[in-house]
Amino acid sequence: MFDTATLTQIENELTQAEAARQAGFEGRARVSARRAAGAAIRAHLNSRQIHLGQVSAYDLLQIMLHRTDTPPKVHQVIEHLLARVNEEYQLPIPVDLIAETRWLVQILNKDSTHGNEFN
Repeated sequence: MFDTATLTQIENELTQAEAARQAGFEGRARVSARRAAGAAIRAHLNSRQIHLGQVSAYDLLQIMLHRTDTPPKVHQVIEHLLARVNEEYQLPIPVDLIAETRWLVQILNKDSTHGNEFN
């Protein structure tokens, strides 16, 4: 299970994401969702004794995306978080990044707790 500080950091980022969305700043919401996902990925990898030092949330998403043990659904959510916006600053796919990040956090936390590689 993720430690209290990590869970607090994740929840703070998701709260900021929701506030940004309500204020009409979807780009800021996306950044906060990425940071929350990055914190969860860092904690997940640390539980596997993979310590990466000071890398950004974006880099952590990239690392997780390219791991061969990343399940397809996790891979898909990470791809959504990494998707580039178009000229109108819209994502090319209709997804709720905050909801997907909450799901990702839950899956990574569960896996870190049980240590059974996403089973």
